[in-house]
Amino acid sequence: MKKKWGLGLFIGVIIAALMLSACSNKTSTDSTKQKEFHYAMSGLYKPFNFKENGKLQGFDVEIGQALAKKMGMKAVPVTNPWETLIQGLQAKKYDAIIGSMTVTDERKKSVDFTDTYYRSGAQIFVSEKNNSIHSDSDLKGKKIGVVKASTYKDLALTYTDKNNVVEYDSDITALMDLPTGRLDAVITDQMVGFPIIKAGSIKIKDIGEPLTHDDQAIAVRKEDKELKEKLNRALKEIIKDGTYEKISDKWFGRNILGE
Repeated sequence: MKKKWGLGLFIGVIIAALMLSACSNKTSTDSTKQKEFHYAMSGLYKPFNFKENGKLQGFDVEIGQALAKKMGMKAVPVTNPWETLIQGLQAKKYDAIIGSMTVTDERKKSVDFTDTYYRSGAQIFVSEKNNSIHSDSDLKGKKIGVVKASTYKDLALTYTDKNNVVEYDSDITALMDLPTGRLDAVITDQMVGFPIIKAGSIKIKDIGEPLTHDDQAIAVRKEDKELKEKLNRALKEIIKDGTYEKISDKWFGRNILGE
């Protein structure tokens, strides 16, 4: 009887030890599972964010990856139509927008922004053969291409009438219409046009001084104060340790953080 009791006790101890080990392993697995950081962009804004051979890449993509690493999270970049990026953020389809979004008072009503992660400016681009447009004063009555739902549309309307403003899904598509003569000018970000001029892939040139100077920042939901703070800390870290400059130099040949 004593032997049976001892055997039962021994078996009970073994079972308890196995259960404890299983629970410990599960807890360890749960605690080490990396949280995902989902961030959105249009995927149509080369060289900031675009798809090539089915892979999403670009400056914005790599900045998001670097920030996620600093926050101890797994980077998951996703695409969404530009005109509904903010609606998608509010609907919690993703955690943030890292998609070259200009900080404006209107957008601040809907979302919060982090510190600036690069500075740029609106620039006039024309065909390489165009000799009639020398500055913004020559844009009156000209056909100007801009991206849909962008700040460039409002800017174009200060130079020409509504019927002469043509909206595009992509800056690249608009720029491609300059050498064909479909457009007289395109107003878009300097950082979009300059790499194209350098590569010589589209025969265009920039005209005059930048029309604006814009701050680009990461958009988050207004209630996500903790995430905003984490992103700002991570941004400071990648600027300080040289990661930011390395990414910027890869895509633009210079640091685009600005002053």
